[in-house]
Parts: sequence; structure tokens; C-alpha cells
Amino acid sequence: MSRQLDKTYNPKEIEPKLYEKWCENKYFHAEADRSRKPFTTVMPPPNITGKLHMGHALDNTLQDILIRYKRMQGYNALWIPGTDHAAISTEVKVTNQLKDEGIDKRELGREGFLKRTWEWKEEYAGTIESQLKKLGVSCDWDRERFTMDEGCSKAVEEVFLRLYEKGYIYKGSRIINWCPVCQTSLSDAEVEHEEQAGHFWHIRYPIVGTDRSLVIATTRPETMLGDTAIVVNPEDERYTDIIGKKAMLPLVNKEIPIIADAYVDKEFGTGAMKVTPAHDPNDFEIGKRHGLEEIHIMNDDATINENGGKYAGMDRYEAREAIVQDLEDQGYLVKVEEYTHSVGVHERCHHTVEPLIKQQWFVRMEELAKPAVKALETGELKLIPERMNKIYLQWLNNIRDWCISRQIWWGHRIPAYYCDECGEMVVQKGGAPYVCPKCGCNHFTQDEDTLDTWFSSALWPFSTLGWPEQTEDLDYFYPTDVLVTGYDIIFFWVIRMVFSGFEQTGKCPFHTVFFHGLIRDDQGRKMSKSLGNGIDPLEIIDQYGADALRLTVVTGNAPGNDMRFYKERVEANRNFANKVWNASRFILMNMEDKVISRPDAEDLTAADKWILSKVNRLAKDVTENMDKFELGIAVQKVYDFIWDEFCDWYIELAKYRIYHADDNYKAANAALWTLKTVLADALKLLHPYMPFVTEEIYSVLVPAEESLMMSSWPEYDEALDYPREENIVEHIKDIVRGVRNARAEMNVPNARKAKVYIVCENETLCEGFETLKESVNPLMNASELIIQKTNDGISEDAVSIVVPDGAVYMPLEDLIDFEQERERLLKEEERLKKELARVNGMLNNEKFMSKAPETKIAEEQAKLEKYTQMMEQVQERLASIRK
Repeated sequence: MSRQLDKTYNPKEIEPKLYEKWCENKYFHAEADRSRKPFTTVMPPPNITGKLHMGHALDNTLQDILIRYKRMQGYNALWIPGTDHAAISTEVKVTNQLKDEGIDKRELGREGFLKRTWEWKEEYAGTIESQLKKLGVSCDWDRERFTMDEGCSKAVEEVFLRLYEKGYIYKGSRIINWCPVCQTSLSDAEVEHEEQAGHFWHIRYPIVGTDRSLVIATTRPETMLGDTAIVVNPEDERYTDIIGKKAMLPLVNKEIPIIADAYVDKEFGTGAMKVTPAHDPNDFEIGKRHGLEEIHIMNDDATINENGGKYAGMDRYEAREAIVQDLEDQGYLVKVEEYTHSVGVHERCHHTVEPLIKQQWFVRMEELAKPAVKALETGELKLIPERMNKIYLQWLNNIRDWCISRQIWWGHRIPAYYCDECGEMVVQKGGAPYVCPKCGCNHFTQDEDTLDTWFSSALWPFSTLGWPEQTEDLDYFYPTDVLVTGYDIIFFWVIRMVFSGFEQTGKCPFHTVFFHGLIRDDQGRKMSKSLGNGIDPLEIIDQYGADALRLTVVTGNAPGNDMRFYKERVEANRNFANKVWNASRFILMNMEDKVISRPDAEDLTAADKWILSKVNRLAKDVTENMDKFELGIAVQKVYDFIWDEFCDWYIELAKYRIYHADDNYKAANAALWTLKTVLADALKLLHPYMPFVTEEIYSVLVPAEESLMMSSWPEYDEALDYPREENIVEHIKDIVRGVRNARAEMNVPNARKAKVYIVCENETLCEGFETLKESVNPLMNASELIIQKTNDGISEDAVSIVVPDGAVYMPLEDLIDFEQERERLLKEEERLKKELARVNGMLNNEKFMSKAPETKIAEEQAKLEKYTQMMEQVQERLASIRK
């Protein structure tokens, strides 16, 4: 073998070279091939608003592990990469970039702004691609997609038109989530809820024509300007006599009706609540049921509008303060309670959202949700871990119509056109109509709004394969197989892909969703810019290599569970890569210039069969774990096998035969063949996790093969189970460990060799031990290994070690130079006498005992106890030697 591994593993040099080779040879590329079974997954497209972070590193590493595993199993594996246009986030980024240049986006106009945004996309999409390549992802870059490319845009228009024609998409006025900072509507899924300290203001609403009042508690007193009713439960006996009466709205001095509705919880608060239909989603529904007026009191920027009277023009929080003060001055404020409650904030800018009634585009969800529910209930769709089922169903069973329009410029523009002459609306693909179907005019203006980002990414599993065209790729690769994603976007994306897949293709877009957790810092905190605890995966790769990072993010990883990131683990995994490298280098150096052939069965020792049996069962266990998506468990088994069984035991057991090849060629050949065979299988099992170091070693170990990533996955073979030999070697390991521990406890120098007697009555074990004598002796520093069935010939003073199914003895005279040990112990005895005299002198000194701190006295008493124990042990050993 001419080529050898370098002395040290250098990821910086090897990783880019290997990735370039993989890409050049199109190993990641897949074409429809009816002779093979496909395995397809789509990459959750990272946003074009930034760079790779640890969440991307985890998500894409898990996907890469699965795709490499399936590729090696012989599947026609396709992993489709891409990026998302991230409408609101990108618009904010580009707007801020323009501000830094002193440019207002409105000065540029829509077209100018979009030109700048496409420039942003080209820069950052390319950055993300190069960063993913550094991680080693084996996706099909020839098929890279973007949610606003021509094909995806065509799919978006097609879906919009189909849903509109079926009545699932409509335009109407409903309560929506409004971000006053980003000036756009949001879907429920884009609103995060966070606990905030606030107040409950208890306000007195006088009942007209009586001397009674109703006390209403609210966390948003400014919304009372838009109150149109007071509502109570129809079965609440406290209020049955006032239903139908009027209440006076404080500050506004307007009479509003008292109505009854079962929505009200009699046990919560006073059992009465105010109704503000234009500013609360639940109040909106109550208002519709009772025909209440909808009074808007807020502008788009969250200032109070003209309906707010004297408070018009004030910011919402400024108005709140003024209203509370006026309520107190006029005697309407009963009390104020501190209250921590869940407040909706925009998940992008983190400002508090306002529920407002606006005319928007919506998707009617009730019917669309049904197939998505049924798929989970019938098992057509499987969520891992299973606990995600409850969250999935809870959201679908309580789903509201989806607000899909956004008041921004970047994104897919809604394909609705309005006649400039008569206002007639036409929804169609391919641009504006030539003529108005109502008045014949040929001038149209397109709807200003764009679609929610998730509208396009909901089509990702099939739009990336050519839909709506019935392409060969769509027919062959769709439905996809597994989706890997974080549990934090189950609502945003997963559910929408499921109902979109059923509606547009009649099929569930994937059969399994593998949810992973989040990567947190070493204190368990979520990584964020504000905390300054984010870790740049590219810096980790630069310092330790991609393999070390990949192994770190997956080790200990369980589906759906968060994990903490410790830099020490990356260092340990870099050390593991070095261990694999050095062990492989040792094997390759000893194989150099030798013709290694498959040995005859009788030439394989118990150690050879033991390690072959171990790696055979490892392949079975790892395959089962990976099929269950227990990727962290699988790689831990591979790690333990390579480090403990292969490197620490088998290589050491094989050395004697390798070093004595001139005396017995067949024995050396059997050892080297076994080393090569087991190393090849171990590299294959490790490859999905650590692709670079395994590929580099394999290319030297098996130069005839094109690439490790294109090689076959190890399969379990029952014929390679060797329980007899496994039992023999496991006993040998116990013996070696016992001897080593005994020598360490007795401080026997490594250079001092001793006879080792193994007393065992089990014929099979004895035969096995005999075949391994020469290999095992160096591991125990044994001068000779004697295997017998009785204690005959073993001196009484021999050190004994109990092991399963037998005992091990070492003559004491072989372990110890009695005269030298006696002199050492006498010196130690003299030193301990002096220490004991000193300690006793201090503890018997009244002056010391009365003035010394308690901690100092305790310290000396502890020394007395320690030296006394040591003296007893030394004197016991001296007595033994004298005997």
C-alpha cells in the first residue's frame, strides 16, 4: 500500500478538499431511477436574513446523518436544499440598511426597494450555502431552490387561485394581529406569548336608571374607548335582573347595552366583562353574535384615532396613563392590582401586537384541517417524539381562519387586480387581465399586499419537485419520506405543509416528522443576541473541525429534547477523531507492502471472532436505533465500540501477532485482515456522523472503492455471531483488568514482570485462554501465563484475584523486591513517626488548643487520623514481609 495517512489529522486541510471532491463527482445528486427505491427529504429553508447559527448546525447535521445513512443503504437519496425569502424579517433588515445610508424606502418606491432586496438575497443566500458546505451537508446543490424563484412563485399563484375558486380564500374584515412597528398583519403563529408584569384596573360602570354599578377588570383600559356592551353569563343569578338594561361608559359618557352570553365565566373576576369588538378576538365573536357596533379607536401606529376624543393622537401607553388618571379623578377607578399575564408580541420585532379589525385576505381553515387531523389519527403521518401529537391535534382542532395578507413589499404579491374604472376585482394567474369583465375597462391596479411567507413554504415539499407541472421528479420522489425540524415551528410550517399537501396533491407530503429540540448554552439558556451567549458554528469548525462539531450536537441528542452546548465536549470529540486517526494509521502502517487475504476459519483466533461478532451486532443495533431516529444513542454505541472494544482491546490483542509476523505469517495475516475488516465497518457506521475523517481514512484503507459515502451500509449476518469466543474474550478482559488493578494497588513498576496463574475448571474457557496466551501477556506485564484447573504449584503468599468462573494468582516474590520494599517501608515508618510526634505535640499543647482557630485544630486532628491509618498499613506490610 503506497499511500499513508499523515502523522496528524488536520481538518482545515482535509475537509475542504473532500467536500470539493464529493461535489465534483456529483455524489449528492439524484435523478429519478425506477430501478431503485427513493428516499427524499427537504431542507427547512433557512432565512436569507443572516448567517448560520447553532440551530442550523443541529438541524442540518441531523438531516445529513439520515440522508448519508439512506444513501449507503442503497436508496436513491435526494435531499433538496433551499432558502426562504422571510418576508417581514428581510424587509426590516433591508429597510434598516437603507436607513443607515440615509435613505427612506418610500423614496425608492416599491420597484427600487425590491431591487435592493434582491441584491440582499443574492449576498446572504450565497453566504448560507457556503456555510452549510463547511458543515459537510450532502444535499443536492444542483436542485437548490428559493421560495421566490420562478417555479415556487408559479406554484404559489396556482394554489392561491385554486383555493380562491373553491371559496377557501376570501377577503373580509375580521379581527387580526397587527404589529404597529412593522405595520403589517400577522397570523396567530407569528405571535409569541411572553409573561409580562402588568396591572388589573377595576373600573366602575354605572347602571343607567339605578344606583348600582358593575365593576369590570381590564388589563388594557385604553380599549374602553371602543366598548360597545357589557356582557354577563345568562345563568349568573347576580345579574339576571339587569340583562337588557344600559350601562354608562365612563369618560365617554355613552350608554351601552348589558347583554348575556355563555362565553362569560361566572367564576372569573366579577363575572361581568366589557365588550370591545374591534380590539379583541373573543369580543369580536361576541359582537358578531349580538350585532354590536365595531368602534375602531386605534391607528395603525398604535396611536389613538379620532374616535378617542380628548385622547386622540396619544400613543397607546400614553393614553392608558391619561385614562387611568381621569378614571381616578372622576371616581370610576375602584382598585388596581398587580398582575402578570401572557402578552402577544411579534416574533420578529418583539413589540406588543394589537388585535384590530381590518380587511385582509384569509384562508378558511375548517375543511382544510380535517385531512391533516385524519392523517395523524390513522397513522398515515407519524410524529417523533409521540408527545407532539397532542400539540398538533390541539392546534388543528382549535384552528382559526388564517390571515395570509401582509402590508409589506417583499414577498409574493397577491394575484388580485382591481378595475380602475369600476373597482371590480379579478383573481387570476399570469398578471393583470386585459379587459374588465364588468365594465370593459383595460386599466387595472394589483392588490398592494403580499402573502404570508408561510403560504409559499407550505408548498415546499412539492413545489421544489416541479408542481404544479406533473413532472417525473414529482411522480418519483413525492411524497417525501422524513421531515427534520425543530419543535418550535410545528404550527408555522409542519401543519401547513400537511394540509397543503393533501389539498393540492391528495397525499401527505411526508410519512414522518422528526422533531428535535433547541441547542442552549451551558447554563441551559436559549442562545440570543441580547444575552450575548450565541456560539458561531463556523468558529467552532475553524478551531476543531466540522466532524467534532457534528458529533457534539448529536451526542446525547434525543428526539424533541433540548440540549446544552459545552465547548469541552467539542474538544473531547476532536480527541476522538484523533484517536480514530491514530488507530487507523497504526493499522495502515503495519499493512504496508503486505498482501492481506481472507484467512481460513481455523486461522482466526478467539479475539478475531470476538471483535467480528461485536461489530456485526453493532451494525444491527445501530441500524435499529437509526430507524427509530435515536441518532444520539446510535452514535454513542459506535463511539464506545471504536474507543473501548476496538482501540483499547482488540488492537492491543493483535499486536503480538503483528510484531511476530516473521514467525507466523498466517497468524499475522488473520490479525491484519480482521483489523482492516472491522475498521472498514466501524468507519461506515461512523461516517454519517463524522463524514470527513472517515472518508479520508477509508480512501487509504480501501483505495479500490470510489468513496466511503457510496459504499454499502454494514448488514447483520447471523453467521458472524460467535458467542463462545465472545465469552472467552470477555473473561480475558476481566482477568487483565484484575491483574492491572492489583499491580496498581501494590505500586508494582510497569517494568517488573510476574507470572500469572489462571485457575479455571471450564474446559472451553481454558482452551480459549491457551490460544490467546502470547497476545494477552503484554497486556498484564506477565512473564508467563499458566492456565490450570487446580491450585497445584501456586505459593501460599501469591496475590489472588477473583474473576468470573475462576481465580487469578500472582506470586508475591514476582511482584516485590522484598529487601528494597522493606527499606522503603522503614523510611516511610520513620517519616510517619515524626509527623505523628509533631501532630500529637500540637494537639496536647494547651496553649495551642486554647488560642488556635477551630478550623486549624480540625485540620490537625484530620492529619492525626490520616497518619495513624498510614502507620497501621505500613507496619502491617512490614510484618508481612518479615514473615
